[in-house]
Amino acid sequence: MKQLPFAITLDPGTSLANETGSWRSEKPVFLDRIPPCNQICAAGEDIQGWLYHAEEGNYKAAWQALIANNPLPAVMGRVCYHPCEDACNRAQLDEPVSIHSVERFLGDEALKHGWKPEFEVEPSGKRVLVVGAGPSGLSAAYHLTRLGHKVTISEAGPMAGGMMRFGIPKYRLPRDVLDGEIQNILDMGVSLRLNTKIEDIEAAFNQDGYDAVFVAVGAHIAKRVDIPAHQAGRILDAATVLRDMETGEEAPQLGRRVIIYGGGNTAMDVARTAKRLGVDEAMIVYRRSRKEMPAHDFEATEAEEEGVLIHWLRTIKQIDDTTFTVEKMAIDENGRPQPTGEFEELEADTLILALGQDVDTSFLGEVPGVEMEWDGVVQVNDQMMTGREGLFAGGDMVPSERTATVAVGHGKKAARNIDAWLRGKSYSAPEKHELAEFDKLNNWYYEDAPKTQRPQLDIIRRQTSFDEVIGELDEHNALYEARRCLSCGNCFECDNCYGVCPDNAVIKLGPGKRFEFNYDFCKGCGICVAECPCGAIKMVPENN
Repeated sequence: MKQLPFAITLDPGTSLANETGSWRSEKPVFLDRIPPCNQICAAGEDIQGWLYHAEEGNYKAAWQALIANNPLPAVMGRVCYHPCEDACNRAQLDEPVSIHSVERFLGDEALKHGWKPEFEVEPSGKRVLVVGAGPSGLSAAYHLTRLGHKVTISEAGPMAGGMMRFGIPKYRLPRDVLDGEIQNILDMGVSLRLNTKIEDIEAAFNQDGYDAVFVAVGAHIAKRVDIPAHQAGRILDAATVLRDMETGEEAPQLGRRVIIYGGGNTAMDVARTAKRLGVDEAMIVYRRSRKEMPAHDFEATEAEEEGVLIHWLRTIKQIDDTTFTVEKMAIDENGRPQPTGEFEELEADTLILALGQDVDTSFLGEVPGVEMEWDGVVQVNDQMMTGREGLFAGGDMVPSERTATVAVGHGKKAARNIDAWLRGKSYSAPEKHELAEFDKLNNWYYEDAPKTQRPQLDIIRRQTSFDEVIGELDEHNALYEARRCLSCGNCFECDNCYGVCPDNAVIKLGPGKRFEFNYDFCKGCGICVAECPCGAIKMVPENN
């Protein structure tokens, strides 16, 4: 009888090669976990997947993998607020991977080299109308085309891009970048009709012969507020100011001092635009504190760097020509602003309202089955279809966060559901893997590698021109940044498990094929799990 060092007793003649599995209570298994960046991306990108190609220096393959989900990487690399980086596990080591910087680099490389989407599909013979050429409509048209359908976009305005063009200033999104990525979509065979407003949805089905319609009209209508005014000066709205700047209308005459009323990203954008138009003072008045503002903190910081004054905890009570009476506010225990009865006066020549926008959905009012909320938002089901069969909606029109990235994700989701509906099926998203949380990683494997800081335009040029403020990564820095990815939850063939296994139970399957376990040899010690840097192995009960 032979005594083993881990106190398992075998009968004489037992074969280790055949029987070691019976000793285990748990066994290791290889698995793929979903990295937190992928999980939180509103556009549904496989971020880790395209970073894998980028860190190999294969930028074209990385771009093709990226646009499988998002057709606007050069745009999104500039305007997305990158929640993926807030979720990045690397932030708990040093700093998050600058995902949006690499995405922008790949998008710019594609435009520079003339790369085009690669796909092959059999035409379905189905025709789909997309109403609105904003991020959601463009995304839907792109994905529907990749699925084999013939798509026409009808846009009421003179240019495509929606709020990416009419709501985001050029210093954040250069128009040659936006135009280039839109042209890539059109070059796939998508038809675009500008200055064409759709008034009759039923006619699109019954007279024009479309098999499905996706409506994605952006929020272009500025919200208003009643302010007592004995003799009001000039009052404008932020959406109109930004739109007029884009359409080539004469630049608005704002005077020397401007008040922007609101605390969102649009308020920051229009205040920064006012500075670039030459006003002496651009002042934001917002009734909550910086902590509660809807704008992203870096937007407020950049605005302040450019000379914008922000009056927190203030609300406008009255206007008398150029004199604005504002009341100081205080945040209560519920986080709501409450009046204090303390007042002060500000002087300004122009008031710009930046209180949010609404969507004009009146053209859907007579469509049978369509249900709308009091504010015009359209109700859709899990397939993004309205109560009218074959009519889908997304973007700003449906209940959701209103960002370009969310809109792009809506377009993709709608396209998949429209495709399934046209084929008489129902689309079901594949089940997601378990999350690769930070405690699943073994961070001893990774070295400190601080995030690359991108260059910024100097303050004087930022205040006096619409040149792009944030610079891009060069190839060297983009490669470095991509290689900072931890590959959370997914094997990258580091060979650790193969090297540390005391029983030679790990089998290499060849480059790109990863590994497998020979359970005849594995005694379930778990060393492979402890030594896997990215958390791609876990122990499971023996009977699983």
